[in-house]
Amino acid sequence: MYDKVKWPERYHPKTSAIYALNDIDVSAPPEMVWDLLVDAENWSDYFPPEDQVRILSGERELTLGTRYSRVTVGFPMSLQVTECEPFSRLSWETLVDGDETGSRAYHGWVITPTDDGCHLLTEETQQGAFFLEELGRKHPGALYRYHQEWVECLARAAEAASA
Repeated sequence: MYDKVKWPERYHPKTSAIYALNDIDVSAPPEMVWDLLVDAENWSDYFPPEDQVRILSGERELTLGTRYSRVTVGFPMSLQVTECEPFSRLSWETLVDGDETGSRAYHGWVITPTDDGCHLLTEETQQGAFFLEELGRKHPGALYRYHQEWVECLARAAEAASA
């Protein structure tokens, strides 16, 4: 059994309109996956859709409290890292820039060591009118598909880097 995201009460999947879970076994050590994951400004090196990430709070990589911005599928967002346990857990809260409805998301990653490398799991919940319209009504299943591509690309990059 693998660990899952530790949900803040307001973002728990039971109370969120949109939820996705994606996971994959990776033939690379947790440290290799971690190093790629916290290097946010270079995510596009292995996952091209994440090419507009900027750390705003001065750190070189994501750590507890890091504030950063990204444009995801054309929408600007502001984020803050809320959980950071090196080589194990990383989570952030997301606000959609310019969204007056207060739409929010919570995205967590969990890396669990295995005999052959590690298991990578990501979960996200989304709440609010913006997400309901964009991902609930216009593009159902898009969050799951986006994250599946992300975990697969991250796994390939970690495996290539550790080979």
